[in-house]
Amino acid sequence: MLRRTLLALAVAAGTMIASASAAMAQHVSFTRAAFESAQAAGKPILVDIYAPWCPVCRAQEPILETLQAQPANAELIVFRVDFDSQRDVVRSFHAQRQSTLIAYNGTTETGRSVGDTNAASIARLVASTR
Repeated sequence: MLRRTLLALAVAAGTMIASASAAMAQHVSFTRAAFESAQAAGKPILVDIYAPWCPVCRAQEPILETLQAQPANAELIVFRVDFDSQRDVVRSFHAQRQSTLIAYNGTTETGRSVGDTNAASIARLVASTR
């Protein structure tokens, strides 16, 4: 009986931690005003040019969520740009494809990648925002 209770508590705690991590790992829908405000504040920024139908974008998503949940990236703001409905924004970033990630430290672009699903290289890109 004690084992079942402890197991239930452990599962509940794990669920709460996973929920808290997922809540921290939210993308912000891109607006020019919010992006420029974050830039002016010198925030670490990642622009995620995303399409829900894109398998590479879907593969990048859990990697980004894991990185966002790390304490070193607590200040990171991930702006999601919808590749299909925000074509003007996609063009303004000179992005040719969905699955493009663009890193900024304030107003300075520090790197970009296209079609990358390697966790280590995405982590390096995110680290460049600090």
